[in-house]
Amino acid sequence: MIVRMSASYLWVKALHIVFIASWFAGLFYLPRLFVNLAMVASDSIAERERLLVMARKLHRFASGLMWIALASGLWLWLGVGIGQGPGNGWLHAKLALVLVVIGYHHVNAVHLRRFERGANTRSHRWFRVYNEIAVLAFAAIVVLVVVKPF
Repeated sequence: MIVRMSASYLWVKALHIVFIASWFAGLFYLPRLFVNLAMVASDSIAERERLLVMARKLHRFASGLMWIALASGLWLWLGVGIGQGPGNGWLHAKLALVLVVIGYHHVNAVHLRRFERGANTRSHRWFRVYNEIAVLAFAAIVVLVVVKPF
């Protein structure tokens, strides 16, 4: 498949990469804040509130980045035709992983609300493992996009 390399295509592709990387930075760091929140002593109200403020702001910022990343990806897919035609199974796998990552983003919001209500039941160790989901998804998506194994 031949992709027309217009200036707008290259700009949108560059912005897509920047916003994906930025969104994932938020997905990498927010669960680290959850690790810290899960470790805060019950009598450390100021520390808990400071971490909650950071988590709220990061989640809100990452949500905006997510929407721009998704919009630019949609433009590349539908507007330019990236991944259309035979031999593009990699794109279907990537889109499935993108749905998983969107779900992960929303599960982060659920965890944040639980921390805000003081209703978290997960340990800091659980959040350390949970934190790795975004790393594995990011690695898999990059491999699919670059290597295009199928």
